[in-house]
Amino acid sequence: MGVGIRRVVVRVNRGVDGLRRSRVLGPVLGRYFTAVSYTGRRSGRVFRTPVGYRREGDVVTILVMFADAKRWWRNFTGEGGPLTLELPGGDRTGHAVAERSGRNRVTVTVRL
Repeated sequence: MGVGIRRVVVRVNRGVDGLRRSRVLGPVLGRYFTAVSYTGRRSGRVFRTPVGYRREGDVVTILVMFADAKRWWRNFTGEGGPLTLELPGGDRTGHAVAERSGRNRVTVTVRL
């Protein structure tokens, strides 16, 4: 991803995250957006990024659009790995597995 595009993505992510945490829009946006926190496989650093999600019981589905331009989901390929989701009612930890679901699309399934 180019430097200019990366800057735009960072700004959009910050904006979405700020709105998601706001007192007015937060309760509504929190039903559709969350933040995932995870430890990078190679770096060992903790990362946090906002994502759209769908939840059914103890299963959360995250559709990663333009997946080839993003890296975070690659931490959950193969056997997958742990992550934390900021959900209404509090943070929840789960096990995430990423699978390609089409050209340039990935589905990350999290079992809480």
